[in-house]
Amino acid sequence: MCGEAYAMSAEVAQAMGPFAGFALNREPMLEVIGMHRAAAQRIDPMHVPLQLLSAARDAWTEAHELGSEHGIRNGQATVLAPTGTIAFMMDCDTTGIEPDIALIKYKKLVGGGMLKIVNQTVPKALKRLGYTEAQVKEILEYLDENETIEGAPHLKDAHLSVFDCAFRPMRGSRSIHYLGHVKMMAAAQPFISGAISKTVNVPADTTVEQIQEAYVDSWKQGLKAVAIYRDGCKRSQPLNTGKEKEKKVEPLVGLPAPEAKRAVRRRLPDERHAITHKFSIAGHDGYLTVGMYEDGTPGEIFLVMAKEGSAVSGLMDSFATAVSLALQYGVPLQVLVNKFSHVRFEPSGFTNNTEIPIAKSIIDYIFRWLGAKFLGREAAEANGVHLKPESAATLGPVAVSGAPIPVALVPGPGAPQSGPLSASGGDRDRTFQADADAPPCPDCGSIMVRNGACYKCMNCGATSGCS
Repeated sequence: MCGEAYAMSAEVAQAMGPFAGFALNREPMLEVIGMHRAAAQRIDPMHVPLQLLSAARDAWTEAHELGSEHGIRNGQATVLAPTGTIAFMMDCDTTGIEPDIALIKYKKLVGGGMLKIVNQTVPKALKRLGYTEAQVKEILEYLDENETIEGAPHLKDAHLSVFDCAFRPMRGSRSIHYLGHVKMMAAAQPFISGAISKTVNVPADTTVEQIQEAYVDSWKQGLKAVAIYRDGCKRSQPLNTGKEKEKKVEPLVGLPAPEAKRAVRRRLPDERHAITHKFSIAGHDGYLTVGMYEDGTPGEIFLVMAKEGSAVSGLMDSFATAVSLALQYGVPLQVLVNKFSHVRFEPSGFTNNTEIPIAKSIIDYIFRWLGAKFLGREAAEANGVHLKPESAATLGPVAVSGAPIPVALVPGPGAPQSGPLSASGGDRDRTFQADADAPPCPDCGSIMVRNGACYKCMNCGATSGCS
């Protein structure tokens, strides 16, 4: 152990005059330095290189002498910092004062996946214990295959404790007792004036009384801080003793066990109810036909563009087929609407639909219309559809193949309004209407509104590209 005292010169102390007492805190910290010096004197020379021991004793003696003469200004002389990440980057098997988590462990990566980490000191330990090259090879092969050294060939029971780690291996039963962590910290605490950054690992089945015992024992042995971590107490931890178990998949209702993991296609009946919607986006006309199941949910879509044989028409037809298969295999319409709404590409521009006045693309228009038609008013407003009060649909059942189908009943020209209007006359009187997907203004932070294909701030007049 080695340390260095931060001393204040007598000249600086004299220049500070009456304020020197605030910096020259001699007595408390001088006692701490004295405790370090005394602990260094008690080190058994049999367990430490003589040069290192001599340097440690000289360093603490000099620190005490300088502190007695000039005073000590720092609150702590030494601490033991966390070294987990640093040790991992340096390819160390253990992290400072911490024992190894396991001989074979798995580290979760931020970008996904896992990294298998194997302890590199096991071969050296086996050789020092007297095992031959052939025996070491067989033990390592067993360790790599079973992820535990317990039960390895040629390994003596008396040597098992040498390879105990902080966590119990997945296929083993041995680990370092949690009080062993406390004793390790108690052995190092006399040489450290501050606290020790170390985790006391306890198994998953530890009781409240055992954790209480660890805290009390830490206090009795003079530890300044203790942090207890129970294995598996968090939903996700960076280091594990084994790979995560595969979650059991319950069989789907009505399907035999062999087909439990297979998606089943729900075909529409030969005669089905359908809705056809005509739209126009920047001069490109098209027809959208939605086929529905008996319960009124969409099960297929057909897209027909006005100019047959064009690339747009072929792409839309193929895309409609893919979406239809997705709906029939159980993909929720909400997922498709969230994914494809506000996708931007040409052709885009103004439409003939007052509820969706501007479309960023044909795909954007189609899925915003589907969301407004089949997912309700809340989903429509979330996707930027400007629903008017009179278009708040009243649902009425229509019999199709013996089952009721929800159909929107639109009031006639002379019918009364079906929803309340605002004090300014409702949505019809609004010049601008904010969209849920509109970005904040880069100048003032207000939510912008659409202005053609771009956005405009109604607060300060800034634009995202359009004039």
